[in-house]
Amino acid sequence: MTRDRIQEGAGSGDAWRLGTVASAGRPVTVFEAAGTLYLLDELIAKTGTATPGQTGVRDVIEQWDTWRPILTKLAGNGAGVQSLERDRLDWLPAIPNPGKIVCVGVNYRDHVAEMGSAGVSPERPFAFIKPQNTLLGHRQTLWLPPVTRKVDWEAELAIVIGRKAYQVAAKDAWNVVAGYCPFNDISARDWISQPVPGLGMDWILHKSFDGFGPLGPLITPAEFVPDPQNLAIRLSVNGEVKQDSTTANMIFDVAAIIEYFSSVMTLMPGDIIATGTPAGVGHGRGEYLKDGDNVSLSIECLGELSTEVRSR
Repeated sequence: MTRDRIQEGAGSGDAWRLGTVASAGRPVTVFEAAGTLYLLDELIAKTGTATPGQTGVRDVIEQWDTWRPILTKLAGNGAGVQSLERDRLDWLPAIPNPGKIVCVGVNYRDHVAEMGSAGVSPERPFAFIKPQNTLLGHRQTLWLPPVTRKVDWEAELAIVIGRKAYQVAAKDAWNVVAGYCPFNDISARDWISQPVPGLGMDWILHKSFDGFGPLGPLITPAEFVPDPQNLAIRLSVNGEVKQDSTTANMIFDVAAIIEYFSSVMTLMPGDIIATGTPAGVGHGRGEYLKDGDNVSLSIECLGELSTEVRSR
């Protein structure tokens, strides 16, 4: 079963990851090395490391080629630095301020089938945009909007762009990836039940409510992910597994997605691309999120993203 392959994180040795938490009311970067969390600023100060500028996650990714060797060196220099208790942290979205969040719809064959379109094979990725207000951190609360009754989950692998990319060929796409992160593309299914004649579904608004994009807890650099097209991905609600698949089932892989999107728009460091969801969404089962639910999304090598659901 794919669930047996789910791991807590990127592993040991010199592996490291980045995320964002709130401290004294402002976002600060946390740095994980060999499973231990530190405040990046404290680690830098303790080791006397010279840095190229601001230490926010997006700032780091915008100068990814400069920061990567610095962070790799820091990963082996945590001795004497106060570690953090992850369960006591106030987690924010791994990147609180991405330039854009571009999403792929209907990108797993089994999900296409469960949504009533078995046999459909799109010729190119189907895209939509989610705004920044949708982002939610690990263990933060998703407040159910009072105007919708069918709020659904979608476990997804998110790509974090690390270099400016325009008209990138698939064979070169891996060079622009900084890392990967769990992402939950929450949707209000009752907002797409009645398409507008001549216009179709409103793909933007039904996915744009506040908190409809949990992201995190940490970004795992691409170098620590052996094969992004062979990662177990699983989502459970209150401990009951709903989605249990692998990224090998994507219709369009990471490279093809980057090639296609970069043929239209310039992808910038810190941009996020959500790559679609496998079968097992609530809408296919007639099940939806309700007050008191706990959603857990795990991706092999990348960790676990938890979301508490509450009604206003």
